[in-house]
Amino acid sequence: MSAPTPRAYPALASPSPVPRGARTVFAHRGASALAPENTLAAFRRAAAEGAAWIELDVDVISDGTVIVIHDSRLDRTTNRSGSYYDLTAADLAQVDAGSWFADAEGAHPYAGESLPTLRAALDVVAQTGMNVNVELKSCEAGAQACRRLADGVAELLDAHAERGGKEVLVSSFNPLLLERMRVRREGTDLALLTDSRMLGDDWRSYVENLGAIAVNPGDEGLERSRVEEIRELGYGVNVWTVNSYERAEELFSWGVSGIFTDRVHRLGPLAGER
Repeated sequence: MSAPTPRAYPALASPSPVPRGARTVFAHRGASALAPENTLAAFRRAAAEGAAWIELDVDVISDGTVIVIHDSRLDRTTNRSGSYYDLTAADLAQVDAGSWFADAEGAHPYAGESLPTLRAALDVVAQTGMNVNVELKSCEAGAQACRRLADGVAELLDAHAERGGKEVLVSSFNPLLLERMRVRREGTDLALLTDSRMLGDDWRSYVENLGAIAVNPGDEGLERSRVEEIRELGYGVNVWTVNSYERAEELFSWGVSGIFTDRVHRLGPLAGER
């Protein structure tokens, strides 16, 4: 019997393989079921709930300050409306990012919580000893803003590492921003964010070109066979956003390496090696 023909383009294993049995629970935008998302209060609450990892979203404003926010507008999570790209650091203290959040009793205990900078968020991460996944938003202000975002994050992560900060993962839906980060800050662990319905056979081309260590797909539409394919090559699979304990257990049984959850106080105990 003749030997099998070698593949013309053999798959490349992950540059930093994620072990089988790894279970990471990321506090999505902090403990966002218990405090207003992407605020220092949410990050501190995640630490208090025992989270080892938080996830946060970042974009850049007009003076180059990197801020922590998910949306490209202020409307949903602050007392202001419209775009934030024209703001400066001096404006941030006037942006209330906590009043919109109501607790189980209908009270608003986080009124006056300001819109944080990434610098301030990393201070909390360092003080609490957590690890952090920084998601670079796709940035709607054009190429110059995108470059300032990636470069600004790189500088802040350099400073974070110099003072003993723990593990960092940088993710984005925008592969151009990940490529900028790869060049600007060599050795940074990168993850490609994707909607599972868009997670096609070209996933390997993206992660190999980027030198990424993980794919972070959405839960909706995710197939077990795709998870197994990605994990077989040692890449991590971190799934967003999972708030059901039963679904989290099922995904971990498929071999996913991590989940993002708003309910870290409920799903946090699933973390660890199995």
